[in-house]
Amino acid sequence: MTFALSVHRTTTTDPLARPLLDELAHEYTTRYGSAHDLSRYPAEEFAPPHGAFLLLLEHGRPVAGGAYRRYDDDTAELKRIWTSSAHRRRGLARQVLTVLEREAAARGYSRLYLTTGPRQPEARGLYLASGYRPLFDVSADPESIGPLPFEKLLENPKP
Repeated sequence: MTFALSVHRTTTTDPLARPLLDELAHEYTTRYGSAHDLSRYPAEEFAPPHGAFLLLLEHGRPVAGGAYRRYDDDTAELKRIWTSSAHRRRGLARQVLTVLEREAAARGYSRLYLTTGPRQPEARGLYLASGYRPLFDVSADPESIGPLPFEKLLENPKP
């Protein structure tokens, strides 16, 4: 059974985002012992005109989300890509990526950059399957690398 999803552009401080961000914090703490990355950047870095934060809503409830922030003049950095544990294995993270990629390109970014943790094989697989180029030796033990960097070049829309 499929349900209609809507994209809700908002901020990291939106109460609708809290359940996803809380679950993400729990996941980071479980896997890495800390969720410090979630407080590293102020909310305004994920706001227009240089950033974005969005949620995928199903029946008005958040099921997935993600964000980007300005990394440099040409590059947006993806952050906070997350799917609620109750809604995984439905392709929602890929949908979030597609929307973020499209919006970053529309804002003039020509490249996306991201890092994911070495203990997140599902994220690594998502980015590889979605056309992101690993900026690390994929044959190496991820634990020996630390954060795993990826990039993807974007096609900017024609004016």
